[in-house]
Amino acid sequence: MAAPSFAEHDGLIWYNGEFVDWREANVHVLTHGLHYASSVFEGNRAYGGKIFKLTEHSTRLKKSAEILGFDIPYSVEEIDEACRETLRINNIVDGYLRPVAWRGSEMMGISAQKNKINLVVAAWEWPSYFSEEARMKGISLKTSQWLRPNPTTAPVHAKAAGLYMICTLSKHAAEKEGFEDALMLDYRGYVAEATGANIFMTFGDGKLHTPIPDCFLNGLTRQTVIELAKRKGIEVIERIIMPDELSKAEEVFLTGTAAEVTPVGRIDDNTYIVGDMVNTIRDAYELEVGKTPAQNVDAA
Repeated sequence: MAAPSFAEHDGLIWYNGEFVDWREANVHVLTHGLHYASSVFEGNRAYGGKIFKLTEHSTRLKKSAEILGFDIPYSVEEIDEACRETLRINNIVDGYLRPVAWRGSEMMGISAQKNKINLVVAAWEWPSYFSEEARMKGISLKTSQWLRPNPTTAPVHAKAAGLYMICTLSKHAAEKEGFEDALMLDYRGYVAEATGANIFMTFGDGKLHTPIPDCFLNGLTRQTVIELAKRKGIEVIERIIMPDELSKAEEVFLTGTAAEVTPVGRIDDNTYIVGDMVNTIRDAYELEVGKTPAQNVDAA
C-alpha cells in the first residue's frame, strides 16, 4: 500500500502562532513563495524527545530569511518553543521537524514589499532518509550535470527553497539510472556536496577531507562531525577536491540532519569500503545526538 500523501497526515501544525489541523494548513495558490521561491526552511531531528541543535537551526532560519530580504516575525526563542510545542502536541519522540517561512499572497509580482511573512512548523516520525540496507552497505551517487552556483549569482548561504530546484533535478536523474542520490560539483568543477548533504572522504592517510563550503551550506551536521573528529584526534582538512580524486578515495560518507552519517559505497564507477573511519564517526555522532540502540542501524 502506498504511503499517504503529506497533505493527508493526522496531527497538528503550528501555523503563525496557532495549531491547526494538518489538512487545513494550506496557502493560497497565488502565494509569493510558490511563484518566486521567496521561502526558507530548516530540517530538525528529535531523538528521545529532544531536538538536536534546535537553537542553531532556528538561528539559521532567521539568517536565511534575512539573506532573502525579509524578517521572520518571531524571535529565535519563539521559533525554538514552537518546535518543542509541535513535537509535544503530536506525541513524537523520535522524528523530523520542518519549520518553513515564506512571503504570502498580498502582492503578486517580482516586488513583494507588502507581503505578510508566514511561519509554520510541522513534525512527523521519520526513522531514516535512506533505507537501512543502503546505509549499511553504502549508498550510490551519480555525478550531476547541474552545478552549485557562484555566490555572486545566488544566495548560496541561505537554506532557501529555490536553491533546491537543481537538487531535485539531479536526484531524479540519478534515481532514473539506479543510483540513490547525486553528487554535485560547483561552478568551478570542484566536488561540492550531495543534493541535501555534505560529503567527507578519506585517502588512506587517517585524515578526513571535505570540500570548502564557500558556495553551499556549511551544514550543522557537517560542523558537528568536524568537531567530533577533532575530539578523537582525527585531522580534518577542508580543501578543494577535484573529481578525479574520487577514484583515489577509500571511504566516503555524507552528513546532514536527514541523512545523519551515511556511508557511500559508489560514486559513478568508483567504489568505496564502509570502514573504520565511517563507523567511528557514525558511532560518535549517534552517541552525541542521543540515538538509542533500537534506532541504530548497526544494532543487532
